[in-house]
Amino acid sequence: MPPQYDIAELLTTRSTLRQIGPYEVTDDPDRVDVAVVHAFLANDSYWRSGVDYERVARSIRTSLPLSVHLLSATPTLVAFVRIVTDTVSHAWLDDLFVLREHRRRGIAGAMINAALEHPAVADVSLQLLLTADAQELYERHGFRRFPDGVALMARHPDSKTR
Repeated sequence: MPPQYDIAELLTTRSTLRQIGPYEVTDDPDRVDVAVVHAFLANDSYWRSGVDYERVARSIRTSLPLSVHLLSATPTLVAFVRIVTDTVSHAWLDDLFVLREHRRRGIAGAMINAALEHPAVADVSLQLLLTADAQELYERHGFRRFPDGVALMARHPDSKTR
């Protein structure tokens, strides 16, 4: 088993990044409900369907997690995104979701803004993401389709554990 690095601890400001009405966006990794994130990714996402709990927990520890909370909800976590970054050359937005009952309230857009404005992300040279169904959302935040599909490459050594 690989060492238990905790990149989230190095990147967090442990603060509320913004409010969206009664919702709070934070980068505090201790507030991420891993069980909620895992349940959504494993059961409701097309990009991490079937992923196991430990892989989700490790991905949160080794990136910058942002979560949205509604204190009157149970569980309080209603949305999530994580950023994989070296804080200089690239930042990769990944695993963004909003639980179904909290959609259409501006939460996804607020999370994208909070992620892109975060001190660990704002000055990187290249901000990236992959999406099969939310191009218009991300385009509203300055993302453009990759200009040269030949340049972008991917490798999935074990597609069963993505």
